[in-house]
Amino acid sequence: MGAVLHLQSPQPTWENNHIMRIVRTTSRPSFRRYRRRSGCLSFVIVLGVVLGVGLISSNRIIRWFDASHEGAARENNEEIRRQAARAFGSGDLERAVELGRAALASNPLDVGMLGVVVRALIYQSYSEIDRAIDRDSALELVSSAIRGDPLNRDIGAVYAFALAAAGNPVEASEVADRILDADPENALARIAQGLAHGGVGSYSIARRESELAVQSAHTYAGGTFQIDALRALAIAQSDLGDYTGAIATVEQAIGLNGQIVSFYFERALYALQIGDADAATVAYYQVLALQPENVKARLRLCELSSLLRESEQAIMYCTQVVERAAAYAEGWYRLGREYFLIGSFEQARDTLHRCSSLQVMQDVPISERRFECWYLQGQAAEILGDCDSLVATYREYQAMAAESELNGVWIYPPEGPPMCSGR
Repeated sequence: MGAVLHLQSPQPTWENNHIMRIVRTTSRPSFRRYRRRSGCLSFVIVLGVVLGVGLISSNRIIRWFDASHEGAARENNEEIRRQAARAFGSGDLERAVELGRAALASNPLDVGMLGVVVRALIYQSYSEIDRAIDRDSALELVSSAIRGDPLNRDIGAVYAFALAAAGNPVEASEVADRILDADPENALARIAQGLAHGGVGSYSIARRESELAVQSAHTYAGGTFQIDALRALAIAQSDLGDYTGAIATVEQAIGLNGQIVSFYFERALYALQIGDADAATVAYYQVLALQPENVKARLRLCELSSLLRESEQAIMYCTQVVERAAAYAEGWYRLGREYFLIGSFEQARDTLHRCSSLQVMQDVPISERRFECWYLQGQAAEILGDCDSLVATYREYQAMAAESELNGVWIYPPEGPPMCSGR
């Protein structure tokens, strides 16, 4: 039972045993002064009350303003999230990344936005010649989030997916394993597991994991990761040589979202494995329909036209590549190679010289340089009898070979090219 508080009426007390006396000698002026002091005190009290009420009111106004501001910010953030998801669905991956990063600025652990931005960056990295760095950006972004919440399984699944795409299959598999032990239906972790096994050559396991991912992706997270699961399965099927199956699977992904251009590059790749150049050409044209300035599609059409011995078409497409990406050495190599194959050796020499010079200026590691840019350039110069170009090109090649092993072998006698030995 609680304690009972007894209230008693106050009893009169007498201090020092003195009898209270009424003093009637107080003058009128003294009485007026006392009244003035009382009025001043009343004014102070009233002023305090007014100030207190004002303070309370102002605090309420501030709280109301803050609450309204926070509500508007939340509503605005939700709209940004919706816009980012729509941009991803429409294939505008760059816009999806921009909006997603804006949403993550206010909430770095927003799993939904992490998934959108990381997947957009990864698919974007496969859509053009100069976007490989996007995979590193995706991994950096989600690595920061996983440090903020290392026990979040959904963030961990995005992390594993980014690791697999960035070429870290062993770590991706370890992260995915931990998540799947606790949450076997986590579709994105299962997708990452399939990609990771494919990355180390365990293709049968990769296909099994990807098939499980396709099954769980239908219901997991509202079907968000269905296209990712289908793509992972298509890759596993292709690795096992089942190109027809891979084509059918990637076409399912395209049916779910036909705006992501990287799917068409994969569709073309699988078609070429079974010799279906027409289907590959159609896939590249679909890329250009979605992205008219896409350089990678033009490069692939150049390569395909060369394969089909359609030299004019090959030169046309490769010329478009170097016009749009003048610093892209591979484009100059492909164009120079086509000139060499049709016997236009002067153009081949000059174009391939551009290829070799760009690689040197861009500090491309020697082991990663396109050796043919030097070799075919030298052959063209030799055919033209251009000893100055031939000797300079060969000496440059020798200097590279002395520093690093090259994939090709180009050897003249110690005195140099025989036709130029007198020089």
